[in-house]
Amino acid sequence: MAIASFTTTGLETANAQRAVVPGTGTEIVGVADDFEDPNWNYIPRNPKSTEDIDENQRAPMGRSTNGRWYEGIKRGHPDIVKRVATPPGGIEGSTGALLLKSMNTGIPGQVSRVMHQDDFVANVQYRLKRTIKVSEAPSVTTRVFMPPVAEWENRSGPHFGFRLALETTAMVDKESGIGIFKRTKKEMGNEVYWPGMFIEFENKSQTGKENDYAYLRIRSNRRGGDFRGPQITTTGWWTLGMSVTPDGMVHYYAKPGVEDLNEDDYITSQFPYDYRCERFRTFFYNTCSADDGKRWSTAFIVDDPKVFVLRPISRPQVANRKRNRR
Repeated sequence: MAIASFTTTGLETANAQRAVVPGTGTEIVGVADDFEDPNWNYIPRNPKSTEDIDENQRAPMGRSTNGRWYEGIKRGHPDIVKRVATPPGGIEGSTGALLLKSMNTGIPGQVSRVMHQDDFVANVQYRLKRTIKVSEAPSVTTRVFMPPVAEWENRSGPHFGFRLALETTAMVDKESGIGIFKRTKKEMGNEVYWPGMFIEFENKSQTGKENDYAYLRIRSNRRGGDFRGPQITTTGWWTLGMSVTPDGMVHYYAKPGVEDLNEDDYITSQFPYDYRCERFRTFFYNTCSADDGKRWSTAFIVDDPKVFVLRPISRPQVANRKRNRR
């Protein structure tokens, strides 16, 4: 790839209270995963859901056997969800990680030749039996292994996403009546939104440039627009993280390697879509492909996603923070 410095120059950053470095505080136990169990397994229950395309949910949804992951109802799960040996350079002591890969990201049995994405959702909200209040200052971290560029899907565009599911109070559409008497009106209600970071790829065979180019694309600014984040100058392991502070703002961090995040890894702070978060539901991954029936998505591997709170309100559900230990 072309070489450039890892910098936040030019990024849009809103005024905010002091950001919380993801991973600060105490880890919530019983959610997320380390993929160390050699019997880890995922049951897909195909055909998968494509509600975002054709409003078809196709129940029952896929689930991991340990109850910690499930198929996204809007977009379905990746075609391959498989525990694999941790690639070299991973967290010390890690023997297992998770491969996420897709070819058919659109409607099952159809080829659209349009980029679509699958979701792989962590079962945080339902295992806790509650959302996490923004006053607790929640955060999420994950390690992501990026294969050598020669192994990436030959396509420009988003290849992978790491995102949050957040809630706020906003004007939402509410339907009433039936048939010809059905009406939609705006009223205050619960709004779910999904900020995050995408790994974006510019393929030199399509751009005509001398080098391939990859960067983190941030979702989103106050206007709901994505914008360019730091360039990815090396493949292998990366650590990504996002936190939410009590003012409802989302903070984004990333660095090469598997070391814990710190203040130097800060990218930007935003109120995505001009929303102020009130509750944290969960986090999830996206796998993206051309949906042409021929090309597999880039084979990303994830490890040790974890959820933290800075100000826990329920002591029995948290554990003392342990840095890079199992």
